Amino acid sequence: MTVAAPEAATAPPRPATPTTLDEAGLSRDLVSELALKVLHVGAETSGIQLARRLGLEYSVLEPCLEFLKRSRYVEVTGGLAVGGPSYIYRITEDGRRQALLLIEQSHYIGVAPVPLEQYKSYLAAYGRSVGKTVTRKRVREAFSHLVLSEKVLDQLGPAVAAAHSLFIYGPPGNGKTVIAQGIRNILDGELYIPHALEVDGHVITLFDPVNHEPVAVADTTSDLVSEDRVDQRWILCKRPLVTVGGELTLSALDLSYSPQMGFSSPPIHALANGGVLVIDDFGRQQCSARDLLNRWIVPLESRVDYLTLPSGQKLQFPFQVLVVFATNLRPADLVDEAFLRRIHYKVLAEGPTKDEFIRIFRDCCRQKGLPPDDALVKELIDTYLQPRNIALRGCQPRDLIQYALAHAEYRDEPRALTYTLLEAACDNYFVDGMQ
Repeated sequence: MTVAAPEAATAPPRPATPTTLDEAGLSRDLVSELALKVLHVGAETSGIQLARRLGLEYSVLEPCLEFLKRSRYVEVTGGLAVGGPSYIYRITEDGRRQALLLIEQSHYIGVAPVPLEQYKSYLAAYGRSVGKTVTRKRVREAFSHLVLSEKVLDQLGPAVAAAHSLFIYGPPGNGKTVIAQGIRNILDGELYIPHALEVDGHVITLFDPVNHEPVAVADTTSDLVSEDRVDQRWILCKRPLVTVGGELTLSALDLSYSPQMGFSSPPIHALANGGVLVIDDFGRQQCSARDLLNRWIVPLESRVDYLTLPSGQKLQFPFQVLVVFATNLRPADLVDEAFLRRIHYKVLAEGPTKDEFIRIFRDCCRQKGLPPDDALVKELIDTYLQPRNIALRGCQPRDLIQYALAHAEYRDEPRALTYTLLEAACDNYFVDGMQ
């Protein structure tokens, strides 16, 4: 696979369009099978339309169509005299029987896959092309919507720049999840993601519309091959942000093969390659924290994971992802020092100071269309929260304002904050003896 140089400093490398089967890295049999299955589930179509359906140039598909014609699986029913791209192809009865057998083996029908080796080469080129753009200024711009201390910001910056692994811990309600998810705001650019991968004839789907956000690009489909064309087996996306929580199991870290479908789905970290993977509520998963880190000891260090195909064959898979572990549990209760050493950066998300709490309250008021009242917040802290030894948390202003407005609506009072409403909100919000 040829990877074209990026057009600009922030543009990702482009997978160049292959014009032969060898350049595509695919066997004639695999492409022929995909073409036959597409014809089976669809209608008669021209050669160029079928090629587009598979994300290939017609020159790549042409020898496969010739093979299918010689095998009497497809036939030409019409077209212009300009040649194969305009010919109309139809599946024969023998072709339908063969297609049904192929579909029993694998239900994958769609864009032709990219060989795993080409995907690995692309990610290596992508890693070299990403500039060092994580600066103090960028970090502060990315987290400008949050009230964070200078200490926390200066800990986050180097961690994101290293793009390795990060452990965010601290009391609940101080925005650890929001911080983890906000890291993507620092990461520049986009990257190309294959629709699917191929390893020794086995297909692994990769593009996931739930976790991958495509970027609109100009239509490059054309009957003519252009050197500037991007391989249509790839789709340009924003750098991914994948978040998992307590539902995570160890099985989600391996290939998931479906005997009924005949192809595999990727592990969660494969979906996040080139971006961020957030393990939220770390320590509350359906697998232990120790088992999870044991599974990732090698990938976190080597940036390579080892997966197993249904055949039992082992394969090396890129682990080019920033893994962020976020937890409100004590680190010492989760794992020992040796495990924590595998996670290169640690950030303590502390509770806000009194001044930071007032700033957060002020921002939340503006978001709700309410006039900020710092004196009212200071009164709440001095006369209600501090006398009860209630620790300040970053989530409290948002929640208390919401509760206070709900009380105002219930009492048929104006939509405004008063000490009485905030006091009632606190009585509902906090549990006596558990602050």
